[in-house]
Amino acid sequence: MKNLSLTLECMAIGSLPHKDLNQAMQLIKQNFKKIPFWAQLTKLNKNEDMIFQFLENMPSFFVDETTGKCFLETESDKFFEDIEQFFIDYEEILADINSETIEKYAITPNNSKTFPEFIKLLKETHPAYAKGQIVGPFTLATTLVDKNGRCAFYDETLREIIVKTLTIKALWQIKQIKDASPDTTPIIFIDEPSISQLGTSAYLTISQQEVLDMLEEISQAIQANGGLSAVHCCGKCDWAVPLNAHVNIINLDAYAYSQNLSVFDKDVKHFLENGGILAWGVVPTLDKEALAKTNLPELIKIFEQAVNYLTKKGIDEKLIITHSMITPSCGAGGLDECMAEKAMTLTGELSDKLKEKYSIDNN
Repeated sequence: MKNLSLTLECMAIGSLPHKDLNQAMQLIKQNFKKIPFWAQLTKLNKNEDMIFQFLENMPSFFVDETTGKCFLETESDKFFEDIEQFFIDYEEILADINSETIEKYAITPNNSKTFPEFIKLLKETHPAYAKGQIVGPFTLATTLVDKNGRCAFYDETLREIIVKTLTIKALWQIKQIKDASPDTTPIIFIDEPSISQLGTSAYLTISQQEVLDMLEEISQAIQANGGLSAVHCCGKCDWAVPLNAHVNIINLDAYAYSQNLSVFDKDVKHFLENGGILAWGVVPTLDKEALAKTNLPELIKIFEQAVNYLTKKGIDEKLIITHSMITPSCGAGGLDECMAEKAMTLTGELSDKLKEKYSIDNN
């Protein structure tokens, strides 16, 4: 991978708690100038939930008009009509991201109030990078159920539909970013909180390879169309899976789980030596008390400890630092607005301090 000029730069994860769209956008503009993102604002719009947000026009997805419950249906006439056209559409879009067909699978303003404002920002500022996101295929496939309550992951057809739908949603974002600012590099996060449960009793029958295949299919499509792919998991997980999924960036909750990552030191070293980037989630958005108490000196110590866990395993410190970024530990949607703003500000300030400490100039 080429030098991405991303060393110790800051990114956010996805969600914010704001009910005011303009306030949310202002926070993004202030703290993430180099890598702006479009925020998921579930308190403004319930359709921006990380699961529901990416389901528009997915074949087999239905909402019960009486109960409002969502389910997957694979036996109706409509499903068989939809599925044939869907696979035709997918191949067309994969062959040419500029195909008009991709607009059938757009993330509409009904599911994201911020995306149009995000695109407007890109047209005005032309940043070096811009961050989008999708829910991860494993998380989605183990959350959605059919009308009998059976997990979608265990149905091969549904699993394939989910992977391909999410691939299209990622490619649609890349197209929108590139249309708005041709020289901007899209970074598409695959948000996979549920892989922290892989290997537990709930998912004993699911193999690592099945999950790897899902992540790789999406990642390859992102990279083939000029984007960088990233996997985010905010739990303690088997990092061998995302580290070997051929993505560009791995993002973890480094405030709580950086020692857990060091258990996979051989995979980490291989990942870094092949150009991969570790995005350290140092700012604790999942622990409200910790966030309330923390400050910049403490977060610097936490980052240095996270790096130290890897250097003790024989990984070169310079390799780690030059392949590191800074993020919050997870989205900030569960915080109040004041604490979310503190988290975003600390993320930007920590990035600046660390670049100064390690003499990093990405300009």
